[in-house]
Amino acid sequence: MLSLRRKLKLETERLTLRPPVHGDFAAWSALRAQSRDFLTPWEPSWSADHLSRRAFTNRVYWAARSVSGGTAVPLFLVRRNDGALLGAITLDNIRRGPSQAGTLGYWIGEPYARHGYMREAISAVVHHSFEKLGLSRIEAACLPENVASRGLLEASHFKYEGVAQSYLQINGRWRTHVLYAALRMDRRGKSTAGL
Repeated sequence: MLSLRRKLKLETERLTLRPPVHGDFAAWSALRAQSRDFLTPWEPSWSADHLSRRAFTNRVYWAARSVSGGTAVPLFLVRRNDGALLGAITLDNIRRGPSQAGTLGYWIGEPYARHGYMREAISAVVHHSFEKLGLSRIEAACLPENVASRGLLEASHFKYEGVAQSYLQINGRWRTHVLYAALRMDRRGKSTAGL
């Protein structure tokens, strides 16, 4: 099982995407603390021990189990030129059988927002999901007023699919989200009529 986690590494032009390890705790907790006000409007409420070593250790173990069990692909974004931790992206809720789908979630530290890092990460995870994991559909959701996240998903070739009422608790309240999806063989908007 451990060897599977060590093998999972995606490389992009500027990033290494890999599962979290125990040694990431200091960088992760510092970046999350520094970005708290930036992230709070878009995330579920943080527990009292959110930034603790114990909570992070639980994340690392969950990540290892998820990767080896094929239920999720939780990855940290590490900048290749200096090893800085920038954020995280997770393909979660991987469903097999007739669905072959997963749900994408992500966050980036405030100092690294709007530099194209997350778009690079999404592209790598989508490619990995379709080409290596054999998924057919990747879903994502964000708050309607999160203009940056909506723009990111649209720039990453996700298409708007609708609205989910009271989809997630964000910052302590049930919030409606807009839904997006990327399909491996995207035929939406195409027609064979007249051929």
